[in-house]
Amino acid sequence: MSTPTHLPLSAEIRTHALTQKEEVFRQLSELVAFDSVHGESGHEEDCRSAAAWVSQALTEAGLTVDEIVTADGSIALVGQRHISAEAPTVLLYSHYDVVLAGERTKWLSDPFTLTEREGRWYGRGSADCKGNLVMHLAALRTLEQFEETPRVNLKVLIEGSEEQGGEGLDKLIAERPELFAADAILIADTGNAAVGKPTLTTSLRGGAQVTVTLNTLRTPVHSGMFGGAAPDAVAALVRLLNTLRDERGRTVIDGVDTSTRWEGEPYDAETFRADAGVLGGVELMGDESDSPADFVWARPSVTITGFTSTPVAEAVNAVPATASARLNLRVGPGTSAADTAAKLAEHLRHNTPWGALVEVEVADVNEPFSADTSSPALSLLGKALASAYGAEQTGTVGSGGSIPLCTALQQAHPEAEIALFGVEEPQSTIHSPNESVDPSEILHIAAAEALFLLNYGDQN
Repeated sequence: MSTPTHLPLSAEIRTHALTQKEEVFRQLSELVAFDSVHGESGHEEDCRSAAAWVSQALTEAGLTVDEIVTADGSIALVGQRHISAEAPTVLLYSHYDVVLAGERTKWLSDPFTLTEREGRWYGRGSADCKGNLVMHLAALRTLEQFEETPRVNLKVLIEGSEEQGGEGLDKLIAERPELFAADAILIADTGNAAVGKPTLTTSLRGGAQVTVTLNTLRTPVHSGMFGGAAPDAVAALVRLLNTLRDERGRTVIDGVDTSTRWEGEPYDAETFRADAGVLGGVELMGDESDSPADFVWARPSVTITGFTSTPVAEAVNAVPATASARLNLRVGPGTSAADTAAKLAEHLRHNTPWGALVEVEVADVNEPFSADTSSPALSLLGKALASAYGAEQTGTVGSGGSIPLCTALQQAHPEAEIALFGVEEPQSTIHSPNESVDPSEILHIAAAEALFLLNYGDQN
């Protein structure tokens, strides 16, 4: 397959997609209204209702829809349009589940009422990933207007537990791989480097969850009678965690190379500071020889995501007997997540101070992913994105996040070309209060996807 030098109907398709803003807002409003957090008590009805909404929307888009209850209890929707065995197959992916809204007082508007402020649409899931879901629907509506004769077999996969690890879908892929067989798989769960800047994500970090617990005493003891000589479990854990950073904050894991450089598009320090919301006067990790892109797209990193001891509000004058921390490990492409997690566990055991008793548990290991940007499908999608935005070219970035689905699909269908893109640019602040999406991103990405689908069949 060769990539065309131009994409027919680019201007017409872009114009049509941009007229869908009102319909996209309506659909996204309906979806955002569902507090569809999988696996949380009290959210079951919202999850079922969101799945039913997706099923109806895919049916209205002309697809035959299967509703599959997966091993983790979530509902996966698989919509299909088959035209012939000779035609190529394209799989479109997104998910309808979301993370918890969190503390409501930190939201400037109701997280389940899509609200427009200064040109952006705010609500939980507005970007991740319900914004991507309605993008697929907008692309299919645009495709219907310009596709005289279908050129590709189409599958649309929408899952319901991605934010909880996607265990149900992983098992479904293993048990029924034929459902996901495709020549090209377009995963809409990332986004552009910035609003209006077409971007493909070419790598994802893998990782693991590591829990470390230190025990030093049978029970907490009075700090006046024993403090100073009795081994403090919290102090021991703080000292142990400090061994995971050097003096400039770079990650250190015994036996692991943590100095990898990112070779793709740069991520300059000032942009990173703004995207991450770094407070004035607070330094970034590393020094002038390091780039934020090195840290977030290429190198292993360890983040302390949880710490358990006595809450401040319940503090008493006692030496702590036990303390635990949850560590989130991330590794870049070319690095084994399983091997690095094992070495992190050994680092923790080896560096525990004062003979404290240490327990380390490793869970949720997932390997990194990298895409071949020179492949025909990715080349075509890059051209379609550039055309939809009226840009000269499409950029490429890595992602510090993990999408285990990519590796599962790659293993099940190694010949498939997998592309990552979407509406979640940095201002979206996904998973945080006041998550938002720029509607122009939904409309332009929809135009690009429609362009891809119209042209992909002609190139096979």
